[in-house]
Amino acid sequence: MTPASDLLSELEDVNDRFERSTPLDILKWTFDRFHDDVAMACSFEDVALLHMVHELRPATEIIFLDTGGHFQETLDFTDRMTNEWSLSVTRTVPGPDAAASPCGTANCCELRKVEPLGRALDGRSAWITSVKRVDAPSRASMKTLMWDEKFGLVKVNPLATWSDDDVEYYLKSHELPEHPLWAEGYASIGCAAMTLKPQVPGDRRSGRWVGLDKEECGLHEG
Repeated sequence: MTPASDLLSELEDVNDRFERSTPLDILKWTFDRFHDDVAMACSFEDVALLHMVHELRPATEIIFLDTGGHFQETLDFTDRMTNEWSLSVTRTVPGPDAAASPCGTANCCELRKVEPLGRALDGRSAWITSVKRVDAPSRASMKTLMWDEKFGLVKVNPLATWSDDDVEYYLKSHELPEHPLWAEGYASIGCAAMTLKPQVPGDRRSGRWVGLDKEECGLHEG
């Protein structure tokens, strides 16, 4: 579904300004523009952005994609943050077709992440992600604001221009907790069966899908 030309023009104009804006400014515009008709997809590695969203609009729907394959540490940390911050969390689960596609198979992410997120976002006008351009070469040209053809709504990436150091500084300056697996040397955390510690120095996502010809789960492609 393609939006009206006036919305595309608005996104283009605002996106140019967002190249020089802070994540908080981007979020404030998002909530002013879409009010309650926006949700955030969160893996609970994204505590810096989650904190910003929670500070600005505590009732925002937080979508956690429970793939059925997460580390127990991820599930425990999700429960902890949900309870401590009284978050409004929607926890998706894969449909029955996912049982035949365990982690690492061709359709796994489509069935366990993309399809459930599509259901959760149905009817929304915008969604917020924590994607950063420095995360991976496949994300290097990611805009802060864009039309998401996959899900048919506006996609907002407030951290697009941030570095890992920016995130670390924010966490420390606000005394925020980190995902417990970071302390063990993990740098990008997905399903347990497909996540190792970084295999290439300086490449934080090099521990994801090791041995497979894959860089993305499908949520942020295209």
